[in-house]
Amino acid sequence: MKWLNVKNAVDKAELYIYGDIVGSEWDKWTDTDTAPEDVLTLLSEIGENKPLDIYINSGGGSVFAGLAIYNILKRHPGYKIAYIDGLAASISSVIPFAANKIIIPSNSFMMIHKPWNWMAGNANDYRKMADDLDRIEQGILNVYQENLVDGVDIETIRGMVNAETWINGNEVANYFRVEVVGANNIAASITDRVKAYTNVPQELLNQSHVSKRQDEEQIELMKMQLELL
Repeated sequence: MKWLNVKNAVDKAELYIYGDIVGSEWDKWTDTDTAPEDVLTLLSEIGENKPLDIYINSGGGSVFAGLAIYNILKRHPGYKIAYIDGLAASISSVIPFAANKIIIPSNSFMMIHKPWNWMAGNANDYRKMADDLDRIEQGILNVYQENLVDGVDIETIRGMVNAETWINGNEVANYFRVEVVGANNIAASITDRVKAYTNVPQELLNQSHVSKRQDEEQIELMKMQLELL
């Protein structure tokens, strides 16, 4: 279970959110996807007072699953540190705020935007969904508001949400209470979900192409090594 790493009975535990955030085990496409039940299982195994490190590199996913993970982690009384290793986008940008402390490298990214939904129905259904999405957005904004640095107004964040805003670690610190550290070498998680967003920074897309090329080169090298055996 890649999302779970309990080191030992006296050390801290680790939670990795390195894929999509999904509603249940049945919704997982890869073993890196994370559902609320994964987090519940982890917390039940480590005990309520154990410190927890949360590592995030995710393009988002289910809003309600993400909010459930946030609330589950928020209730955990052990000291929590969240690390944004590469990307905290969409609903995964909410999860770090469940921690007592957030650490983000200067070259990592956070993306905030209005919640999405796909649906079919009549005009009444669409009007209701628009109202529901507005209420969901306000719930997300409430989390952001609790973690603003002094002098930042929630209306500023609301405008950033409306525009789909991508900010690096240094910029995140202008708005939210985080600790910025030096750049790391962990690539942001650029999945098909992330590529569907509107304003993905070109440097992240370039990083995705480089990562894909490196993977292809590694595969070719492994093939050559096998041929030599």
